[in-house]
Amino acid sequence: MLWIILLVVVLGVLAYRYRGPLLAKILGQSESRVNRQINRRKD
Repeated sequence: MLWIILLVVVLGVLAYRYRGPLLAKILGQSESRVNRQINRRKD
């Protein structure tokens, strides 16, 4: 049971770390465009 929780945590961290390329693949947009949207300041 513990290893399942650990696996979910690790996958979550990896997904957050590589969210630019992952979102670009999912949305079908260029990676630079997705990164600009992610890094834009939130006012």
